[in-house]
Amino acid sequence: MARDDRSVMPLLEHIREFRKRILRASFFILIFSAIGWAYYNQIITTLSAPVCDLKAAQLTGSKQCGALYISGVLGPLNLQIKVSILVGVIISAPFWLYQLWAFVAPALHPKEKRNSILFISAATPFFALGATLAYYILPLAIKVLFGFTPSSLSNLVKFDDYLDFVLRLILIFGFAFELPVFLVALNLVGVLTGKSILKPWRLAVFGITFFVAAFSPTADPLSMAALAAPLIILYFGAGGIALLVDRRRAKKAASFSDEEASSIENAQAIDDAKPLENDV
Repeated sequence: MARDDRSVMPLLEHIREFRKRILRASFFILIFSAIGWAYYNQIITTLSAPVCDLKAAQLTGSKQCGALYISGVLGPLNLQIKVSILVGVIISAPFWLYQLWAFVAPALHPKEKRNSILFISAATPFFALGATLAYYILPLAIKVLFGFTPSSLSNLVKFDDYLDFVLRLILIFGFAFELPVFLVALNLVGVLTGKSILKPWRLAVFGITFFVAAFSPTADPLSMAALAAPLIILYFGAGGIALLVDRRRAKKAASFSDEEASSIENAQAIDDAKPLENDV
C-alpha cells in the first residue's frame, strides 16, 4: 500500500503545482483586466484612432465616427468585458508566462533551461516589433480598404468586427516576426545549418510572399509589402547568423580534433620510449 502511495504522490504533486500556477496566472489576469475595465474609454479611443478621431468627435458632438457602431442591448457591456479581458491577458503576459515557465523548468536540464531563456528573451522583442509595425500600418490599411467602398454607399463597421480585425493583424505580424528566432534556434540545437537555411532562398521568398498573401487580414498591397519585406530581410539575417554559428562550431571541432591528435601522438611517443628505458 505504501509503495502505491509513493507512485501516486508525484502525479498528485504535479497536479497541485499546476493548480497553483493556474491560480496565480488567473490572479494576474484578473488584476490587469480590472485595470483595462477602468481605462476602457481611453483604450477604445486609441483603438479607434485609425478609423477616426473619436476624442475630437466626442468633444465637438460630431457624427464623423458614425462608421463605428455597437449593436444590441448587451453589446456595450459585452464589448467592455471583451476589451478588459484582452487587455488583462496581454499586459499580464510576462507574469503568466513566468508561471508556465516555473511549472516546466524543473523537468529541463541546465542547457535546456539556458536555451529556453535565450529563446524567450529573443522572441519577446521580435513579437513586440511585429505588433508595433502592425499598429502603425493599420491606419494606412484601413484607408486603402475603405477606398473600395462605392461613393453611393456608407461603410458601417461593427466595433466587434473591427476589434477582431485589429487583433488578427497584430497577432499575424507578431508571430510572423518570430521566423528568424525559430530558424536560429533550430540552428543552435543542430537541426538546421546555415547553408540549409539559405540554399532554398528562392523557395523561401516565395513561401513568405504566399504566407503574407494568404493569411494577412488585409488585401491591400501596402500592408502585404510592409509585412513581406521585413520577413525576407529577417530570413536572410537569420541565415547569416546561422552561418556564423556554423563557422564557430567548425573551428571548435577543428581545434578539438587537433588537440586530440596531438595527445595521441604524445601517448605513442611515450609508449615507443618505454622499451629503450627497459633496455638501459
